[in-house]
Amino acid sequence: MKVDVRSVHFDLGTQSREYLNTKLNRIDYAKDMIVDLLFVFTKDAGQFRLEATANFRWGKQAHVVETSLELNPGIDVLIDKLEQKIVKEKEKIQEKK
Repeated sequence: MKVDVRSVHFDLGTQSREYLNTKLNRIDYAKDMIVDLLFVFTKDAGQFRLEATANFRWGKQAHVVETSLELNPGIDVLIDKLEQKIVKEKEKIQEKK
């Protein structure tokens, strides 16, 4: 699983990157299902817009968006939403078998 993190209009510090990596451990079970994971964090007018796109190896995509006034709590909610999408997609694939 390739992870790409981009920040727009601000510099994402090493502490925030480490926090994101720690949270990514929650979806470690899905690393064989996901080809790549793209995060785009944008800061605009004091508010963060956090987006994540997961590309599954069978061609499907999961895209989640979260807005938050603070970065780390926004990352928490974003990872929660992403995990729900991954579980849902995993269930769909298992039903087809």
